[in-house]
Parts: sequence; structure tokens; C-alpha cells
Amino acid sequence: MKKFFAKLLFNLLGWKVVLEGDVDNLDRCILVVAPHTVNQEYILGNLAYWSLGKPLKVIIKDQHTKAWYGFFIKAIGGIGIDRSQKNDLVNFVAELFKKEDFSLVITPEGTRSWVPKWRKGFYHMAMAAKVPIVIAAGDFKDRIIYLGKKISVEDLETRTYEDIMAELEEYYKKITPKIPENWNPKIY
Repeated sequence: MKKFFAKLLFNLLGWKVVLEGDVDNLDRCILVVAPHTVNQEYILGNLAYWSLGKPLKVIIKDQHTKAWYGFFIKAIGGIGIDRSQKNDLVNFVAELFKKEDFSLVITPEGTRSWVPKWRKGFYHMAMAAKVPIVIAAGDFKDRIIYLGKKISVEDLETRTYEDIMAELEEYYKKITPKIPENWNPKIY
């Protein structure tokens, strides 16, 4: 039902999904999503995953999972985290991956506003969980969601952090965000 609904809504909205790799890349990974300039990207990303029949989770403020609508947030993959306290998210995520297969959405900018550089947590999560990083992007100019380009576990273990970040930075040069002034293409 989700798959049918997502495909229908994508067609009505005039968006399409472009898969850049094997669809199985989306089964178990840290899904790096950028640019992150509006909340609309979350909805479009969920629809893209649903249209492919893949499980997706996202770490969000726990106020959303504890609110009256929290059952819905959890049902669509929300994992509530209390951001007022220190959390060991890297090991928390590694433990989650031991229990099940899914894609975990991470927006390394950490906000919808302009930032001078990305946070490194997504990289450390992938390393600790021994899962690949998969790249995702919403191009608002062409109305395309790109999914599936993979940086394998082997690449993560043999290449430097700087090399991985340079690859990501180069990849995102082709993407047009909804609010360009909120996006810093220099990510590290």
C-alpha cells in the first residue's frame, strides 16, 4: 500500500526517483541526505523509499515521538532522542544495526540553516556499525530524488576521511536545493 501511494503521489507532484546503484544498497546503510534546507525533503525522501519498498529510519527530537502524534512518527521510522542530554549516538546506532536491517537517514548539516561545515557523526556511525554510506539528494530544480550511490565499508576502512568528504562534496555540486542560500557546498 505504501509503495502504491508513494508512486502515485510522486507522479502527482511531478517528482521522480533516480536510482544510482543497486536497489539493495538501500537495505542497510547510513543514508547521507543533503542539501537539507527545508522540511519538505523529509517527506519527499520517505516517499522515495516507500516507492522502492525499503525500510527507513530517522533520528529526531524525542518531543516528536512523545507528542500526541508520536505513534505516527514512530510508524514512519522515527527514533526519538533526548537532545538535552549527552547521548552516545554512534554506539546507539551500531547496536540498532545489530538488531535489524534498515537505512538510517542522517542530515550531516544538522539544521536547515547555512553551516560552515558538516558534522562527522554519520561517518563514525557507519564505521562503528560496519555499514556503507549511501548518498541521497533532492534536486529541486529538476524535481529528482537521487538515491543509491554507495561508499562501501571497504572504502571507509581504506580511504581517509578527507578523501570520503571530497567525494561527497564533488557529488553534491550537481544538486540544487530548495533554498540555495541555506546550503554551503563546502562541506568540510
